Amino acid sequence: MTLTVDPQWRAALLARADQLPLRPRLPLHWRQHVIGSVEADFFDPLIAHQSSLARELLQLESSETGPLWRLLGDATSALNALADALRELGVGRVRQHWRDEQLAVYDAQGQQIARVERGVVRPLGMDTRAVHLVGCSSDGRFWVQQRSLDKASNPGLWDTLMGGMVSAQDSVESALARETWEEAGLLMETLTELRRGGEVVLRKPSSDGADAGYVVEWVDWYRCTVPDGLQPLNQDGEVVQFALLEVPDLITRLQRNEFTTEAALILLCALDAA
Repeated sequence: MTLTVDPQWRAALLARADQLPLRPRLPLHWRQHVIGSVEADFFDPLIAHQSSLARELLQLESSETGPLWRLLGDATSALNALADALRELGVGRVRQHWRDEQLAVYDAQGQQIARVERGVVRPLGMDTRAVHLVGCSSDGRFWVQQRSLDKASNPGLWDTLMGGMVSAQDSVESALARETWEEAGLLMETLTELRRGGEVVLRKPSSDGADAGYVVEWVDWYRCTVPDGLQPLNQDGEVVQFALLEVPDLITRLQRNEFTTEAALILLCALDAA
């Protein structure tokens, strides 16, 4: 397929997906593992208002590369106690992002070593995993969805057919199946030509930086054909509408920045591979 994607837009998209933090951050360690990062003054409210808890959970240390925070005790227990305290204090917009959902905490090799409430992963600069599904019709058009206007992140922007987080209880494959049903009302066995497309990585400040968050997200994406006559239907209230776009219309909307950064990256990869 001959693409007419503006190279300047492509370069700008890649730059948006790989940004430095807005402000300096300190590494967050647990034992020998680097599990995240925080802005230099992020824990100040916790230390000021709950100093005894802060001493139980955290220790500021010096290293050859500079200061770092070390998480103490059992990682899952300490992280979730930290999450509860940050929520109570209203730090980093944790209260607004709280989901009562546990995400995995990973070591440098990508192995799960703990679990933590989803609402703190961005302020704590933790790696997350997500999965997306690119859905096409038999004639090569692309199914896309518009995100709910009250979503905590990127409200109203357009997305792939499905995009969701991989929870601590999920594998990528189980998250793919669950989120495809919740967001699009589609069962995996009704889709054809399902295959893994690849992986994209985002490193960027979250939202406008007001929550002190930093995104490090690894996204596995899959593609499939949605058989003719099968209509996506949202089940969880997080999608405004679906649309089936011709490739030129998709490219136009991408270049108008109507899509989330991760969706734009994935759809660009899908177009390049077509």
